[in-house]
Amino acid sequence: MSKSLRHRLLAASLTVSLSAGLVAPAFGETLTDALVAAYDGNPTLLAQRATQRAIDENYVQARTGWRPTLTFQASATYEEFRTPRAIRQFNAPTKSRDNGGQAQLVFTQPIWTGGRTAAAVTAANADVLQGRENLRRLESQVMAAVITAYVDVRRDQQNLVIQQENVKVLQSQLDESRARFDVGEITRTDVALSQARYANSQAQLQSAQAQLEISRANYAALVGHNPGTLEKEPSLAYLMPADVDEAFNVAEQNSPLLRAQQYAEQASRARVAGARAERMPNISFQAVGRANGGPVDPLDAGVFRNEATAAATITVPLFTGGLTSSRIRQSIERNNADRITVEAQRRAVLQSLTQSWNQLLAARANVVSTDEQARAAQIAAEGMRQEEQVGLRSTLDVLNTEQELRAAQLSQTSSRHDEYVASASVLAAMGRLEARNLIPSRAQYDAKANFRRLRITWGWVPWEEPIGIVDRVVAYPPVRQTHEAPQERPIGPGLPPSSAAPPVPPPAK
Repeated sequence: MSKSLRHRLLAASLTVSLSAGLVAPAFGETLTDALVAAYDGNPTLLAQRATQRAIDENYVQARTGWRPTLTFQASATYEEFRTPRAIRQFNAPTKSRDNGGQAQLVFTQPIWTGGRTAAAVTAANADVLQGRENLRRLESQVMAAVITAYVDVRRDQQNLVIQQENVKVLQSQLDESRARFDVGEITRTDVALSQARYANSQAQLQSAQAQLEISRANYAALVGHNPGTLEKEPSLAYLMPADVDEAFNVAEQNSPLLRAQQYAEQASRARVAGARAERMPNISFQAVGRANGGPVDPLDAGVFRNEATAAATITVPLFTGGLTSSRIRQSIERNNADRITVEAQRRAVLQSLTQSWNQLLAARANVVSTDEQARAAQIAAEGMRQEEQVGLRSTLDVLNTEQELRAAQLSQTSSRHDEYVASASVLAAMGRLEARNLIPSRAQYDAKANFRRLRITWGWVPWEEPIGIVDRVVAYPPVRQTHEAPQERPIGPGLPPSSAAPPVPPPAK
């Protein structure tokens, strides 16, 4: 990565001003714009989509256990015989040469695998479903991270404005204190107090600038560009549950973390069936066409002998030294671990939701309190400055009141930020913080499209379907298929689309 690109994406300077050295969109950027950009170009999300497409191939590979194989083999031989002079007969040649060739075509078709292939296909299908849930979980994490980064930048921008205003007010207070000291109205102590508060405000301003640059860098790493002028974040109320009981019910049915573990348990259960199927017979059909003879050089096709054979083979495992039994026990214990982990994940989901819900309640209460605190502090600061001018208040009283006002304003911006982040956390724990709910106007990446394309592709033969049915049903016990559990329907209307942002390409495949 070049230095210029690194500078453009990360905005790593901690001492520059808000716009120095940063490339940012010229339009007013909304949260929808940020989510769309991350959905289309976040490298972590794109990599997970590629990983899911790779997992889809496991299903195709498992089904090849029902499909025929065709192999071709050819060989050519050359022989030279030398006879020692001491033992050769009269006029016999001292050496002779011969060559020959062979070619064969072998067709093999499994008829019944005892349920081995059926179990492998079921496990692979469960792995695919688990991978889709992992993709949902990562998508939700990216959406939550973008939302957090967006409101972080907005909070830090507002904090910087507050600190700039604080420096401005304290500069005026210092100038006024010096003027009043010159005419003998106040003492040097009052001037020193103003100087100390002014110096502290400059330090806080530098810290606010540094924090803003850090938040901008986090935003750029997620979205792919530096933030421009960020519009107010829209409401997420249309996705929020009516109460905590509804949140729990939705999370138990829709959480990608819990659903992924449930599919993992189904996959390991199918592998138990596959391990048990190793005790079952295996039936296959094989046809061989062979031509052998010679010579090859020069080729004489008339002397080649052609053969054709067809055979049905039954293979019955009788004794494996305990290997099959050990694999069965191992598969059972792995399935036990996955089954227990389902309950652990359910508790983890409910714990996370409980924490997020209570953080949301606390944040909402803080929003009301800090709004009232900021309103009252503003009135107090204005009154304190007027009372100082008529000699009813001291310089220290004014400085303390200004400090309380800035603290109230900073608490106000932080509480609004925390309330929005807590709302996103609740939705993430429920499994609702997805692109289909947030940005439905954007073309959605279909994780099932690649799987549907691979279902019937190169290598598929029409008779594999009835073979698969027989292999699944005749196995002992019969191998059950894995089906996708229903998901919650998309919830509208989504975040308001942006009219200022330029068009962006569709999601990467």
